Amino acid sequence: MSIETDKVNRIIPYGRQTITEADIEAVITALKSDFLTQGPAIAEFEKAFADYVGCKYAIALTNGTAALHLCAMALDVSEKTRVITTPITFAASANCVKYCGGEVYFADIDPKTFLLDIHKVRELLQKHPKGYFHGIIPVDFAGSAVDLEAFRKLADEYGLWIIEDACHAPGGFFNDSSSKKQKCGNGNFADLAIFSFHPVKHIATGEGGMITTNNKELYEKLLLLRTHGITKDLTKFKNSAEEVPQGPWYYEMQELGYNYRLTDFQASLGISQLSRADENLQWRKKIAERYDNAFLDSAVVTPLSAEGHAYHLYVIRSKNRARLYDHLRANNIFAQVHYVPVHLMPYYKQFGFKKGDFPNAEAYYNDCLSIPMYHSLSKEDQQYVIDMVLSFKG
Repeated sequence: MSIETDKVNRIIPYGRQTITEADIEAVITALKSDFLTQGPAIAEFEKAFADYVGCKYAIALTNGTAALHLCAMALDVSEKTRVITTPITFAASANCVKYCGGEVYFADIDPKTFLLDIHKVRELLQKHPKGYFHGIIPVDFAGSAVDLEAFRKLADEYGLWIIEDACHAPGGFFNDSSSKKQKCGNGNFADLAIFSFHPVKHIATGEGGMITTNNKELYEKLLLLRTHGITKDLTKFKNSAEEVPQGPWYYEMQELGYNYRLTDFQASLGISQLSRADENLQWRKKIAERYDNAFLDSAVVTPLSAEGHAYHLYVIRSKNRARLYDHLRANNIFAQVHYVPVHLMPYYKQFGFKKGDFPNAEAYYNDCLSIPMYHSLSKEDQQYVIDMVLSFKG
């Protein structure tokens, strides 16, 4: 088959879900059950996910953005709160602070790892008195795990909380100072961590998210916020029976919460997907290794590999990124750019951010390109991607 004929038959996205017969059966079983929502599958999914990342508590939610929002609420973010995050992330990592009225500050990325640069964060902290900042939201970008042990030490020094945005990195890990593997979202260093189950992520539920933590107080607060701020736990009621008549029907709204509940059929899909998570992660690593080897002696700059990388994305860099993007698209390879720096979005520019503020992030954005990376990417399709990248004469 010629390349011209081949490209007509292939459409290769940068990421996509894989749905098996087992997944379909799990959803059908849920649909035939007594519960479409607020049923037993939610708790089952939460326990399975908590076990997978190695934390005590997990809270299933409608999506990763809802997870970030509730994390900010649980940590009492308000108009007096100032939070530091990375400009190279999806906007939700910063938006969650704005949802609660807080102020967002950015620190530049490490040009080698593309992760939030802890040295830049320290510089920003040192420019202000202690107590000025309240939290940090580091992001496990592309699947590369942030060294949260180092960030925890810095956070403790300045009295800060940490929300780990681990949407790209279920199954990812970093090695701590004792060489112990620390899984993303295990709660050993971050106060809270969040995950996404969007179709392009490792685990897909259509839409969906999860918060993980080892903090029981935060866990219980998140449960309340997830369902309108309402509790039916009589041990936590604030009204007396004399003040408001009570019975088995009684409930109390104690906070201004939201309806951020996941459905049972989504949870059932998540449980089924989670059962293959380790296997799929190994496929992603093999795909990354093939890319690494294929581009070794080319003009393409490949990402910095690490043992614990979860490879949600495989980001290459090219000085002719726009033309390479067009070349791939013309050959039915739908690469993507992750991400436009958040500080250059018009919404954030109104707060004084401008081009030139974070040179490493801006330099990265100018030549980054995410090429296809998903665990069902076939060797044939990957080879086609490789051939098309190498055939580009920029």
